[in-house]
Amino acid sequence: MKILVLAPGSRGDVEPAIRIASGLIADGHRATIVTHADYEQSVTAAGCESVSFTVPLEPPRPPGGKAPGARGYLAHLRDYMLDHARAALAAAAGGGFGAVIANPISPYGHDIAEALDVPSAEALLQPAEPSRGYPPMIASNLDLGPVLNRGFGRLARRFPAPVDTAVAHVRRELGLPDESRRAGAHRRLSAGLPIHHGISPAVLPRPNDWPSNLSLDGFWWPVEDEDWTPAVGLVDFLAAGPAPVLITLGSVDTGGSSAVTDFAEATDRRVIVQGACGSNLAEAAPHRVFAADHVPHSWLLPQVAAVVHQAGAGITAACLRAQTPSVPLPQHTDQFFWARRAHELGTAVTPLTGKRVSGEGVSAGVEQVLGDSGYRQRASQVAARLDDGDSTAPLRRWAAMCDG
Repeated sequence: MKILVLAPGSRGDVEPAIRIASGLIADGHRATIVTHADYEQSVTAAGCESVSFTVPLEPPRPPGGKAPGARGYLAHLRDYMLDHARAALAAAAGGGFGAVIANPISPYGHDIAEALDVPSAEALLQPAEPSRGYPPMIASNLDLGPVLNRGFGRLARRFPAPVDTAVAHVRRELGLPDESRRAGAHRRLSAGLPIHHGISPAVLPRPNDWPSNLSLDGFWWPVEDEDWTPAVGLVDFLAAGPAPVLITLGSVDTGGSSAVTDFAEATDRRVIVQGACGSNLAEAAPHRVFAADHVPHSWLLPQVAAVVHQAGAGITAACLRAQTPSVPLPQHTDQFFWARRAHELGTAVTPLTGKRVSGEGVSAGVEQVLGDSGYRQRASQVAARLDDGDSTAPLRRWAAMCDG
């Protein structure tokens, strides 16, 4: 069976989709992943067909220019989502698909499945169903507690979203009746749409107010590239002294750069920096700072003393898996949720937000996590509970039923 997998978003959104598709391919299915052109090589290396789009996730910024602001960023996201939706429509027009898998920011995948008259499922990297256990991910910094969280989540679903334009475009192009994203989500949930979460119950125990069609499958870890080898300079740097602190703010820089730059310039500790600021820091202090490109977390994280990160779902899970304590620096949406979960599990310091987002704040967090061995011990205890079998198995069983 041919399965259409929609994966807009950053590297952290694409790698789980590749893991899912690899499991489906192992069962004899064929998978087409619709994602950004930046990840086409990774998609095809996993044996999947790639259909790409080109609008970047980050809005272009002139050299030395200012960020576009909230309104400009939202307008760019609408263009980004619409470009991906058009690529998804082009892929679907090729025909022959027997099922569709959508991610959190491609709900129009279900509209495509409706037009094709095939089943669809949702593969989420963060909880989305309103619950007493957490606030809505769009505002996860505002945890209002069990009494108010669920109502807050339902209210947040009424807010317009950048993907709404793409949903309307897809339904119009496919000749489907007008339906809002919110109405469509409610209809599908009521009909029992399979909603899978790439989250381990060791990190998020299943909320007791979830409907039965929601499942926690375990983390969808990145597929390892067997041909990948680390740069010689990175290997030499790791061997040249004590385990360094890793600074990584993800593939989309949404803030925090100045704080980590100030920390890296002032600290006496050895540091590996991933991101745009890494090269300049390494040039200024070549014996203490190393600038790294993308490196598999499974290889690098066990070799560092601590990680300063943006608290996305992927890096938070990777730190737990590597038994590496962390200093979370959340900037938006679900990052506050994951930072809070890591802190509640005892594997990370209190998330750096507000006035603590500074070089001094990062330094204090690093010294705290490295000065208390309990953080690493608790991370090891959580890691031991993450071995929960094949996390792709539930979606593979669903695909087998669709094919039957």
